[in-house]
Amino acid sequence: MAETAFTLNGHDWSSLYSPIVAAACRVAPNAAIDGEIIVQDDQGRSDFGALREAIKAEPRRLVFVAFDVLYLDGEDLRESRLVERRARLRDLIGDHDPGTPIQFSPTFEGTGKQLLDAACGIELEGIVSKRASSRYRSGRQKSWLKVKCYDEGDYLVVGAEHEPGKPAFALLARESSDGLEYAGSAFVTLGGDERDRFWTAVDRHGRAKPALQMDKRKGARWVDPVLRVRAQHLKGSGKLRHATIRELLP
Repeated sequence: MAETAFTLNGHDWSSLYSPIVAAACRVAPNAAIDGEIIVQDDQGRSDFGALREAIKAEPRRLVFVAFDVLYLDGEDLRESRLVERRARLRDLIGDHDPGTPIQFSPTFEGTGKQLLDAACGIELEGIVSKRASSRYRSGRQKSWLKVKCYDEGDYLVVGAEHEPGKPAFALLARESSDGLEYAGSAFVTLGGDERDRFWTAVDRHGRAKPALQMDKRKGARWVDPVLRVRAQHLKGSGKLRHATIRELLP
């Protein structure tokens, strides 16, 4: 059977992940491994914002971080405990080698709070933990726990999107030494007077084109960058993720 890389939704992305698939032929030709594709920044942190571009243009930047093994040399390991499966996976992948795009995700010994505090402290998006005794089950499981690191920042509104029946988004920019830089979108979940103030400002300060260089967005309403907001978002580099406007600023 040929080595194949599937996404979480079951799509065959082997051609997009070709360096990783080639490495799998050498490291684990007879195994089914669970893990995640990442791109690392200059400090070794996963950079979600850079991932899409790397998939399209720089596939050799991709790293597959392996955290579980389901099958190995014809043996079904899904009923084994997680600690046992990970021991087999560790033996399979071996010591850290910066020259291979397949890496083992090491175990952290300590409390969940200690790990979360450490992850948030270095601007990671959060942590995922599993019960050490758990058996492998496909789909979402209570034995997997994802805890996210959030941050807040101040941004300028440069546009808004609101299709009937869908959530409303604000398009946000951050100020830099080179001028405005697109930061990403955030849900508009304001209530009462603040919600009215937001949409009144969008109507009052409308413009035909965006106030900064950015990709076209169908249906966006562009505004002068005069409305400042505070948004909560996941920690991490790149564009804002899981962002929500918390309040309007003076």
